[in-house]
Amino acid sequence: MADVNSVILIGRLTRDAELKYTSGSVAVCKFAIAVNKRRKQGDQWVEEANFFDIVLWGKMGETLNQYLVKGKQVAVQGELHQNRWEQDGQSRSKIEIMASNVQLLGGNGGGQGSGYSGSSATQSSPSAPTYQRRAATPPAPQSFEGEDSVPPDFPDDIPF
Repeated sequence: MADVNSVILIGRLTRDAELKYTSGSVAVCKFAIAVNKRRKQGDQWVEEANFFDIVLWGKMGETLNQYLVKGKQVAVQGELHQNRWEQDGQSRSKIEIMASNVQLLGGNGGGQGSGYSGSSATQSSPSAPTYQRRAATPPAPQSFEGEDSVPPDFPDDIPF
């Protein structure tokens, strides 16, 4: 049987996304989400939050960065990736989610509920974009003929 590494989460951003570039000029967008869970403890319902770090590579990260603001609800699909390094002689590791699909959902939080409200300039359009990448590994820097580093299969009918 083959191994499976797949995760789907829906949560809210805990801070605004950060966009940086590698030395090879590849965009890396990083953000974190909180996923809440309700469980019963005795006679009361208790909210429990889990926090996850998300990494979004390439054009998808560049495009969505402006919409990934604190409180925004998103759906993330990707795979778990464990980073390992050594610091001060100690082995360290961190689990991140390498996103292959990100969908903007609902409002910005703060009790506004889900859906679109035309009165706020910070909310996305009613048809929030969804982007999927074919591979969940960081793309290698490459150039395509005729365009400035835009893959030939990239949809140019973006709904915003």
